[in-house]
Parts: sequence; C-alpha cells; structure tokens
Amino acid sequence: MPMTSQKASRPTVSVALPCWNAEATLPACLDSLLAQTWPDFEVVAVDDGSTDGTAEVLHEYARRDARIRPVFIRHGGVAVAGNAALEKARGRFVARMDADDLALPERLAAQAGWLATRPRVGLVGSRVRFGGDRSTAGGYAAYVDWTNRLVTSEAISLNRFVESPFAFPSIMFRRELFFEYGGFRDGDFPEDYEFLLRLMDRGVLMEKVDAELLVWNDPPTRLTRTDSRYDPSAFYRVKAKYLARWLERRNPGHPRVGVLGAGRPTRKRAEMLSAHGLEITEYYDLDPRKVGQIIQGRPVLHRDEVPPPGRRFLLSYVASRGAREDIAAFLRTRGYVVGRDWIAAA
Repeated sequence: MPMTSQKASRPTVSVALPCWNAEATLPACLDSLLAQTWPDFEVVAVDDGSTDGTAEVLHEYARRDARIRPVFIRHGGVAVAGNAALEKARGRFVARMDADDLALPERLAAQAGWLATRPRVGLVGSRVRFGGDRSTAGGYAAYVDWTNRLVTSEAISLNRFVESPFAFPSIMFRRELFFEYGGFRDGDFPEDYEFLLRLMDRGVLMEKVDAELLVWNDPPTRLTRTDSRYDPSAFYRVKAKYLARWLERRNPGHPRVGVLGAGRPTRKRAEMLSAHGLEITEYYDLDPRKVGQIIQGRPVLHRDEVPPPGRRFLLSYVASRGAREDIAAFLRTRGYVVGRDWIAAA
C-alpha cells in the first residue's frame, strides 16, 4: 500500500508518458498502468501532436479513470513532450514510460518503495523483459541482457560510457531533480542518455530494483531505429562530453590518455575527446598490421606494452563482441582497476 495517503492534488507517483501516433499500443500501455498494485499515481500522458487516434484513446481512458491526465501539444518531439509531462507532474516521484511498453503490476510499488526508503538514491530503474524477437533482433536483445546485469550503483556508474545503462522507460526519479538539473535537452543526441549522463555527472546516485518490472518492446517504429539522434555517432558525441568531464576529475595524468584499439572506428570515436581538450598519446592494439605504425602522429604499441598502473590512464574503445570482456580480463592481470586506472567507452 502507498506510504502516503492518496490525494487527488498530490499523488505519490507521476508517470510521464509521451505519446505520438500511439493508437495501436497505447491502450495496452495504459491498461498495464491501471493494473498496478500501487494505486496512488497519475499518468501525465502528453499527446505530441498525433495524427492518428491517440487523442481519442486518451480521452476515453480519462473518462474512465481520473488518474489519466491527457495533455495535448503541437508536435515537438520526444524531449519536448517529456518536458511537458514533467512540468505538469504533481507527484513526489516521476516514472518514465513509453506508449509502446508495458508496466508489470509491481513496478510502481517497487520503485516508489525503493526511493522512499533510500533517501540518498535519486533515480532507480529495474531489470526489464525484452519484448522483441530475439531471432531477428539479437543485437537489441544482447543490449537488454547487458543492462539487466548492471544493478548496483557501482556497476551502473562504471559502465555509463559503454552505452546507456538503463532501459529508459524503466526509470523513476525524484521530481526535484527536474527543477535542480533540468529536464530533457533537445539536440542532435539521444535525450535519454544525455539526461542520465548529466545527472550522474552532477553526482546523482542511481540504482536498480533487481526484478523485471517492465516489458520493453521493440517495434520497428522505435526512435532508436528511425531517428538520427540515436545513431552510434550521436551516442559517441554526447558520451565524449561527459567522459571528458569525468576524466578531468579522475585521471591523475589529465589531459593525457592512452587508447586501447587502433582501428578506424575506434580512432574516430576516441578523437571526439580532442574537442574537449584531451590528448591521446598512444594507441594499443593486437593487430600486427597496426602495431609499430604512427597514426595521426601517435604510435601504435602492442597491448603487452601497456605501462604499469598509474603511469597512463587507459580508455577501451573496442566495441566488437567479447572485446570488452577480454580487455577487462587482460588489464586485471596487469593490476589495473576499472574506474581508477582505466574505463570502458565502447
């Protein structure tokens, strides 16, 4: 049961739900929220200028249950719609949700209880259930499996520069974070990943409930598949900004770093750090065709030539399947500690 009395003026939880042309999936999403074991919530459902029957669905559900609060705006995109929901939210906590996903019955109860009993935690996610086809979307399924392994605040923090460590529709956070640090920024980058990186950069502690609380569906219309703001280069651009800020505080040899990996994609992604004042001094690789070369004025050394811990902070930018685990194991044998001597950025 809720830890505060249910009040129409101030529910414990506000669900921020941007909707755009979601007529087909929105009813199931709303039904999953109305089936929550935690009744003290509102759904601030922002219709982002839909051209299908989304508005009719919202009006119908609002007539049936006063906890559904539709907001109608001109089409501005998911960041604009998300901020409109945050501005209208009245709850102590804000749960993010997408109109094509499903909340499992204990979601709001588990996350609201987590935040209420852990005052130092600013944001909590959960493990999620992959709602797509693993046979045709193996890469996406692997990403879901990876996020589900990141539960503790330490694991989330140390893996933030690999990819987003949360399925974003699974998060719940304290509403005051919106007023203190701002909402979703609209630009040529993924607004959800930028939001998480910005809050972690400001020191917000994040954890996960170690349970599946959301079905994360994978429709062909998902923005991560259709919008250029979610392509890999956009992720690496926003990542470079916050990684550079993190290194400034953590790297004793700042701004000098070494990079593990000397392939073209690795170099292109790592080079984004230069715009933020970092100096890449050398690359390390295993490929005999690269080792010994000078690329962009930097030597390519064999991986076995990494210096002892403390001599050079290392960044791992190799993104091929299994490479991150191989590099982590190698560096452990050399005495490197992740977060102190090196960090994965791919």
